[in-house]
Amino acid sequence: MMLGMLTATSGAQEPVSLVHRPAPQFSLPDLHHARISLEQYRGKVVLLNFWATWCAPCKLEMPRFMAWQKQYGPQGFQVLGVSIDDSEPPAAAYADQLHLNYPVVMGDPHLGERYGGVLGVPVTFLIDRKGIVQARFDGESDLGAMEIKLRTLLADPAH
Repeated sequence: MMLGMLTATSGAQEPVSLVHRPAPQFSLPDLHHARISLEQYRGKVVLLNFWATWCAPCKLEMPRFMAWQKQYGPQGFQVLGVSIDDSEPPAAAYADQLHLNYPVVMGDPHLGERYGGVLGVPVTFLIDRKGIVQARFDGESDLGAMEIKLRTLLADPAH
């Protein structure tokens, strides 16, 4: 079965779980046209957040992600945003308005599929230091639970 495809018996489209599997690699330009690859963050705990400018829950999460980047960055943490907006200008304008302190790439049509089917936003993945997906959060998430998982990964050098 390919990622993002329906199973023959499911009848409903459900995301394929990547939890405990290697995170799909990508290399895309960020909003400042610098090349960003997931591989360059190997050795860090990565929060990979799929978002859009029209997504209200996304806009609630992003300030918290900025605070976590500032607080946990020195411990080996990195937030990466993936905008699924149709074009770069609205994403760039919003990122500038917030003064985002983490990189944002523009998602391409295949990236969401490679991440198990990103059917709506927000969708957030926590990826450990070895590049293994340890958690997926869909929709408006419990940021407290997400932070607990993040802190657990940062505290465990094996992850």
